[in-house]
Amino acid sequence: MGEEKALGFVSATAGATVTATLDPAVAGTVRLGDMARIETGKSLCFGLVNRLMWENAAFPPSGGGRRLAEVVLLGETLDVDRPGNFAFQRGVSISPPLGAAVLAASGRDLRLIYAMPSSPSVRIGSLHQDPGIEARVLVDELLGKHFSILGTTGSGKSCAVAVVLKAVLAAHVHGHIVLLDPHDEYAAAFGDMALSVTPADLHLPYWLLDFEEMTHVLCSEGQPYREVEGNILKDAVLTAKHEFITTSGGEDFNLTIDTPTPFRLLRVVELLKVGMGRLDKPESSIPFLRLLNRIDSLRRDRRFAFMFGGLSVEDSMAEVLSRLLRLPPEGRPLTVINLAGVPSEIVDVVVSVLCRLIFDFALWSRRGEGAPVLLVCEEAHRYVPRDRSLGFAPTRKAVARIAKEGRKYGVSLGLVTQRPSEISESILSQTSTLFAMRMSNEADQRFVTMAMPENAAGLLSVLPSLRSREGVVVGEGVAVPMRFRFQDLGETERPRSDTAKFSEAWSRESSDKAFVPETIHRWRRQIR
Repeated sequence: MGEEKALGFVSATAGATVTATLDPAVAGTVRLGDMARIETGKSLCFGLVNRLMWENAAFPPSGGGRRLAEVVLLGETLDVDRPGNFAFQRGVSISPPLGAAVLAASGRDLRLIYAMPSSPSVRIGSLHQDPGIEARVLVDELLGKHFSILGTTGSGKSCAVAVVLKAVLAAHVHGHIVLLDPHDEYAAAFGDMALSVTPADLHLPYWLLDFEEMTHVLCSEGQPYREVEGNILKDAVLTAKHEFITTSGGEDFNLTIDTPTPFRLLRVVELLKVGMGRLDKPESSIPFLRLLNRIDSLRRDRRFAFMFGGLSVEDSMAEVLSRLLRLPPEGRPLTVINLAGVPSEIVDVVVSVLCRLIFDFALWSRRGEGAPVLLVCEEAHRYVPRDRSLGFAPTRKAVARIAKEGRKYGVSLGLVTQRPSEISESILSQTSTLFAMRMSNEADQRFVTMAMPENAAGLLSVLPSLRSREGVVVGEGVAVPMRFRFQDLGETERPRSDTAKFSEAWSRESSDKAFVPETIHRWRRQIR
C-alpha cells in the first residue's frame, strides 16, 4: 500500500468489523494483513484487512462485480486535529459511518501506531508491513501475565523462544529464568548466559518429593497395590523424618509427609524390614518386599543417581534452590534443565518437583522481597494435556497452580508447544500474550482462534502461509496485535533443533568404524 492511497468506502459495518467496497483501480494492490485507515470526521480508525472478496466475478476476470475487503478494527485516535502526531489507543468508541473513506495506512501511521511504548519494552523483530519498524513487546505485561508460543514443527518456534528470552535478558541481566528443555536444544543457544544442568550434575534429592510424587516413584502401579504400599511407605517416611530432625538438633515442628525436610532412605529400609518382621502371614509381606526391591533398584541404577545417589544426607535445599533459580545470577540468569537424559519413567516427577519448588519458594517468600522467576515449559502439551486422563496429575497440578496464582507471587509461565490443540484450554487461557507461528493443522488453527481475542481474528487467516520465523502476536504483551518477523540469530545462537539432512548424509559413505561401538558405550553408560 502506498502513502495516503484511497482504497474505497465503507459499505457495511457490524461491531468491530467493517466491509469496504474497493476502487477497482487499486483493488489488486490490497493484501491480507494490510493496515487500513478510516476517517469518521471525529476520529481516525485503524484496522487490518481480514478478508478479500469479489462478488459476481466472471472468468476471464473483467471489471464487473464488486470487490470487497473486510477490515477488523483495532483502535483509533481522537486527535484528528494533529494527524502527524496522534495518540493511538486500542478499541473503537466511534464507529465509521457508511460512506466513510477507507485509506491505506501510511508509513507515518504505522510508525505512530507501533511506536516505542512508554513502558519498558524489548525488540524481538520487525513489522511485516514495514521492516523498518521495530516489533516490540512490553516486558512487565509479557512476563507478569504469562505468555505462550505456538507453532508447528519447522516454523522456527525454538528460535522464537531464544529470541524472546535473549531480548529480555539483554535488557535485564539480573533475571531469573528456568527453561525445561526436553530435547537438549537450548544450552548451545545461550552460551555463557545460561547454566546448563544435565542429569550428570543435577542434584534433586529424593526427600524433596511430596507424597504423591514419592508413591509414583516407589510404589507399584495400579490399585489396590499402590494404596497399600503408599500407606506403609507414609508411616516409615514420617518416622524417618522425625528421627532425622531430632538427631540433627532441629526443631520438631508440625511435620507432614509433604514437608520438604531430609530423611535417611536407609532408615526407611530398616523400618520396612522391621514392619515386615512383625507380620504373621508370609503373603502380607508382599507390599513390603515390593517397596524394598524398588528402593534397592533405584539406589543401584546410576541413571537415578541425581535423586537417589550418595550415602550421606544433609539439608541442601538452600543450595539446590539457589542454583536452579539463579539466586544470585552470577552472570548466568538462565538455568536450562536438560531433561533429555532423565529416565522416561521419572521425567514427569522431575518436572513436577521443579514446578512445585519454584511456586512454593515464591509463595513462602516475604511479600516484596522475593525475586520474580520465569518458568518456560517446552513441549508443554506433555505436562498439561487437554485430555485429563493423560499426563502426570501432580505435574498438571503444579503448572496449573502457577498459571492461576503465579502472578500474585512473582512466578511467570511461558508455554511452548507445536500441538496447540492437545494442550489444556483452561491453562492456555491463563496466558495473556500469545505468539502464533505457522500452523497447517485445522484443529490447531481452530484452537488458536478460540484463544485469540476477537479483534485479532483477521491475523489468523495468514497462519498457514507464514514463513519460518514469522509470527503473529496478540494480547497484553503488545500495544497492538501485529504480524512480524523475529530477528535473525547467528549460527551459534540458534537452538540445536535442525532436522537430519538425509540427502547430505546418504550421499557419502561413512568410514567411521568406531561409531557403532562408541554409541553402544554411551548408551550403556547413559552418556549423552
